[in-house]
Amino acid sequence: TLRIDDAAPAAQADSQVALGITDLSNLFGAIKFYKACRGKGVKPIIGVDVWMDPLPDAADRVPTRLALLVQDRQGYLNLCELLGRSWTKNVQRAQAWVRWDWLEELGGGLIALSGADLGVVGQALLGGDAARAEAAALALARLFPGRFYLELQRAGLPTHEAHVRATVPLAARLQLPVVATHPVQFLEADDYE
Repeated sequence: TLRIDDAAPAAQADSQVALGITDLSNLFGAIKFYKACRGKGVKPIIGVDVWMDPLPDAADRVPTRLALLVQDRQGYLNLCELLGRSWTKNVQRAQAWVRWDWLEELGGGLIALSGADLGVVGQALLGGDAARAEAAALALARLFPGRFYLELQRAGLPTHEAHVRATVPLAARLQLPVVATHPVQFLEADDYE
């Protein structure tokens, strides 16, 4: 998999002005990533993919994903608090789950991406429940005013294309911005082999 010491120089060589990284439910790579990017003149964007508690009206107890990116110092502190709470107060199936009510209190300074096909909006869309997807998107937009994006991915997984085709019309209807992300695993195509 792609290492931080290789990603920052590659971003510099590509003339990228910024590079983001999200660990899953932790910030273990954040300091090394921050230093490596700053050393190459690339703006580091620190974030976390978190597992979210199922919504109260969910038929099952399956968590969904949400990407949280640090916008400012307060956002970093809020993200640290969210992670601390999830690991000490809401571990389910050996995973730290963030509770929705915590976002009410600690969403400041954070940018939220919907989690693509693994997020609550994406899961509702893929399940054919447009009303539930709309309600979830509006709830997240309220929690993160001007800082919530519907996330799209096209990395070749079976659900990606269906998710993109369902999300774009929802974004247009709700006048919510979209962002394309990509789960980078390798620096070069040959690294796969």
